Amino acid sequence: MTNDKANISTEEDQTDAVARRKSGEFVRGVSGFRDQIGDADFPAEPGRYHLFVALNCPWCHRVILARNVLGLQNSISMDVAFPNRTGEDDPAGAGLWEFSPDRVASLTGETLPECTRETATGENFRVAKDIYRAEGASEQSVPILYDKKTKRIVNNESAEIIRMLDRHAEALGSGLAGDQRPSLYPEDEALREQIDELNALVYTNINNGAYKAGFSSDQVVYQKAYEAYFETLTDLNELLSDGRPFLTGDKFTEADLRLFPTLYRHDPVYYVRMKLNGAKILDYPYVWQWLCRAYALDGVAESGSLTHCRQGYFGRSWNNVVPLGPFTPMAYPDAYHHPELARF
Repeated sequence: MTNDKANISTEEDQTDAVARRKSGEFVRGVSGFRDQIGDADFPAEPGRYHLFVALNCPWCHRVILARNVLGLQNSISMDVAFPNRTGEDDPAGAGLWEFSPDRVASLTGETLPECTRETATGENFRVAKDIYRAEGASEQSVPILYDKKTKRIVNNESAEIIRMLDRHAEALGSGLAGDQRPSLYPEDEALREQIDELNALVYTNINNGAYKAGFSSDQVVYQKAYEAYFETLTDLNELLSDGRPFLTGDKFTEADLRLFPTLYRHDPVYYVRMKLNGAKILDYPYVWQWLCRAYALDGVAESGSLTHCRQGYFGRSWNNVVPLGPFTPMAYPDAYHHPELARF
């Protein structure tokens, strides 16, 4: 990804990042591992690669979506972290992603069955930061695309991971025949231009915009992000009002995949947690119908967990009490099976 538009859709401008953070603006950092499957060191092979993810993380969600809709569940293994990070009293430090299947969620009072131990490195690391430390790095984020053969991190930038999974799906061992497998970034320059433009808009105003609204401590920054978020939802609703099933037309592409994780979280989580309480996705009827249409695709529903999202976003703040709603017009994610709930 070398052109400016692709960069805008992948990572935030880091100009004066330190000063901006001090002033109260949330500024997302840049991922440090940027190798590619298909490089000489990382050939595309079935069973070789592994993902470290957290189901509450929207950046992980897009990677899991790609893995599942491309039919790579059986050829790319995966470990799932607990949705809340380590606390101040943890010997490894606070704020770290932890592979701890025995940890109990405050929302359910039980362990979360999707959570796993770390199984790819051979070291049984408890925290994701140790996977980075093994390579002399100080990062601690997920997702991580990992090579089990060389015991090396390949990439930790979600936008690039989804692109390479799509490019090499067949060689990586997809269980779907070519005519059954979506092409997320098709070999059509005009369509790619549309996808790139949508990616830039959605990343800036929706994906990262939700975090800028939710985690910035400056009112002006929050208001700018809030307004851009809802203006973009209005634009997307207008785009979809012509009857197209997906953002660029008849086919589900990378543009749809990258929008989905944020809007999946909006009504049940971000409306409250990210202070994005201007409207529900239900109030954008064509966007709601698109969301339900995407949710119905093979592999999509099992790619996320609102239990993990609620636990992750509320369980380490807000006095560790997780809101139980919304329950009207019905509970989520059941509502995503009902496009007729759209508020026209």
